[in-house]
Amino acid sequence: MSDAFDIVSTEAIRAGRATDVYFERTETTLDHAGKNPTVVAEVTANQFPTGEFNLFAGVKDAAHLLEGLPVDVDALSEGNLFDAGPVLQITGKYRDFARYETALLGFLSHATGIATKALEARHAAPDTTMLSFGARHVHPSMAAVVERSALLAGFDGFSHAAAGDLLGREAGGTMPHALLMCYGRGEQEAAWRAFYEATGQGVALCDTYSDEVEEALRAAAELGEDLESIRIDTTRSRRGDFAHIIREVRWELEVRGYDHVDIFVSGGLQPADLHELKDLVDGFGVGGYVSNADPLDFALDIVEVEGEPASKRGKLSGKKQVYRTRDGGHHVGLASRPGPTDGRPMLEPLIREGELVREFDLTDAAKRAATDATKVGFGEN
Repeated sequence: MSDAFDIVSTEAIRAGRATDVYFERTETTLDHAGKNPTVVAEVTANQFPTGEFNLFAGVKDAAHLLEGLPVDVDALSEGNLFDAGPVLQITGKYRDFARYETALLGFLSHATGIATKALEARHAAPDTTMLSFGARHVHPSMAAVVERSALLAGFDGFSHAAAGDLLGREAGGTMPHALLMCYGRGEQEAAWRAFYEATGQGVALCDTYSDEVEEALRAAAELGEDLESIRIDTTRSRRGDFAHIIREVRWELEVRGYDHVDIFVSGGLQPADLHELKDLVDGFGVGGYVSNADPLDFALDIVEVEGEPASKRGKLSGKKQVYRTRDGGHHVGLASRPGPTDGRPMLEPLIREGELVREFDLTDAAKRAATDATKVGFGEN
């Protein structure tokens, strides 16, 4: 019996079956010919610095993919930013890791693209609570990747329950319009009250059937001091001047003594929206802008064969190292030559002879991302 869902299993990934078939045929050919050279292969997006930085993510999954293979792996740390050069480097017999290229690039490309968009959102409103609401836009097997990448970029939380189970974090959120609609038009108070009594969460969605100000005031009148926050998720076609609506809601709540009620907004928000609204609201739910990010176009290329420099056309041969300088520069150079005098090498041991030699702490990685983003001036251009 086939699986009910179109999800490649963990077992298939670990076995190297999650690959393009030409890698299997390459292994067969090399085995037939008795060839298995020692190579250095590097994962890169850009050969030379571009000034457009990305946030490196997916390295935990990549490490567990390659763990146990008879190879050495060096990589940037999760949370480092880069604009060129290798982010991961494998040294070993080619046939020992060839079939893992497809999955390796998938792990790194998708997570890095998502994390970078999340970092853009975070920098648009750096001091405002921000939750990831985008898991509904991706295949369920990707949900934890989206949420982990958002946390890496500095988001405060996320909404996906199963991702929370995997990441050891509690999911958060408010309520859907569907709850209000199950009660029906004119019965919003009953829905808000039932939600509070059932969950203990003093929140109310205030834009389902009528004007945002009207529903906000009705929710405040119903729940009083128990109302902690409201969420406005108005469809973009009905928003008009969204900033003005939020100012009006805030004014009308405060003039009636509901100063304690926070305002949370969501619904198709882009960085420009976040920047415009950041001083007017207490929190954002950001969805598609992050979860729908294009994967970064990483490639894995052999750069050394049996100790000699090698490359395909358009790529740079030779084993490399990348450096972060004190002024935030990202430099790429040959590993066999000295780097910048004030440069810190960024490719560090990840796997040695198949053994994982690094731990993955998401909190530490998020701090690293924030520090590195400041150092390189992310989002300043």
